[in-house]
Amino acid sequence: MAVDIVIPSAGESVTSGVISRWLKNDGDFVKRDEDVLEVETDKVTLAVPAPAAGVLKTGVKPGDTVNIGQVVGAVDDKAAAPGGAAAPKPAAPAATPAPQAEGSSNGHAAAAGVDADVRATPLAKKLASEHGVDLANVHGSGAGGRIREQDVQQLIEAKDSGPAVATVAKPAPSSPAPQPVAGSNASRRERMSPLRQRIAQRLVEAQHTAAMLTTFNEVDMSAVMSLRSAHKEAFEKKNGVGLGFMSFFVKAVVHALKGFPTVNASIVTDRSGQMEVEHHDFYDVAVAVGTPKGLTVPVLRGCDRLSFAQIESGIKELAGKARDGKLTLAELQGGTFTITNGGIYGSLMSTPILNPPQSGILGMHSIKNRAVEYPVGSGQVGIRPMMYLALSYDHRLVDGAEAVQFLVSIKNSLESPERLLLGL
Repeated sequence: MAVDIVIPSAGESVTSGVISRWLKNDGDFVKRDEDVLEVETDKVTLAVPAPAAGVLKTGVKPGDTVNIGQVVGAVDDKAAAPGGAAAPKPAAPAATPAPQAEGSSNGHAAAAGVDADVRATPLAKKLASEHGVDLANVHGSGAGGRIREQDVQQLIEAKDSGPAVATVAKPAPSSPAPQPVAGSNASRRERMSPLRQRIAQRLVEAQHTAAMLTTFNEVDMSAVMSLRSAHKEAFEKKNGVGLGFMSFFVKAVVHALKGFPTVNASIVTDRSGQMEVEHHDFYDVAVAVGTPKGLTVPVLRGCDRLSFAQIESGIKELAGKARDGKLTLAELQGGTFTITNGGIYGSLMSTPILNPPQSGILGMHSIKNRAVEYPVGSGQVGIRPMMYLALSYDHRLVDGAEAVQFLVSIKNSLESPERLLLGL
């Protein structure tokens, strides 16, 4: 008897997706609840588990479009496990190794010094042994922290090329992707992912529906940098998370939103199509995160009630989920304001695009030492660590003077962080 593998629901607004890749091959023996394929939707990436233990039979190919509820494969739950074991479990190392199933890599792992007690799939262990990767340094994204093949692959790519890149539909290490021939005039096409299509749709929508303008200012980051340098070790020791710049910016944004609540509002339409202003008495700040598959904007809830440590921990957790494709639909919805940091990529200045239906987005940029008047009003010139700030806003709702004052409020909070403690 075969048990169908069905694409699960990812939320009311998600109706279809694209098969990103099969994590197991056709004919492999899989365990119940073990992830067997990934489906990429326009919002999140779904990991689909095996509904039963048995032999996998795939029914669709990577790149195929599937609907929610569609049967994409099956598991023959009557098939015996490799070696006749009904339910294979990790065993302690023994002097005489047990027989290995086809494709198992325990022997290779031992040769490469891979710890057999590490919770990892056989393919992950095999890949780690082939590339000399210590599984103790790999963060597992599977159930219960189990290390999967793609976790090892991401670490290998990070070592080879710096920042991690997407692994979707990438050939196995033994079959390197063809490289363009020098001087070749060839071109190629590839299907745009659902997430990238959604990003394109949202960006065009923002420019077509909102009266978007951008105002700029600059901030002297020396006070924040000095405060961070003086307390970062004690902060990390106490809270278990590093003290970055984002917590200061989130706090400064929340403080400014309280002073200029219209920036925290959004334009909506009623049933008759008439425009209304929806005011928010909460501060859910979305933070843009770049991933190999595209830009995602998870939301940090209730930022007005969070400490610096809670903000740093929350952003770290959301960023990790975004890079691993583990964000839920709920974590991507409902933000009232957005912060994006192009400075981590070296951007000196940019005009961020609104995240509909929000009315404002703050753009952070690189910190550069520049000659400015210092002390202010002295007529003297000093070298200071400066950052350009950009606020894009919906002019249908936010007036220019209000936008400028909002950005000045953020500047003042960052140049004098004590103002955040005193509520000034």
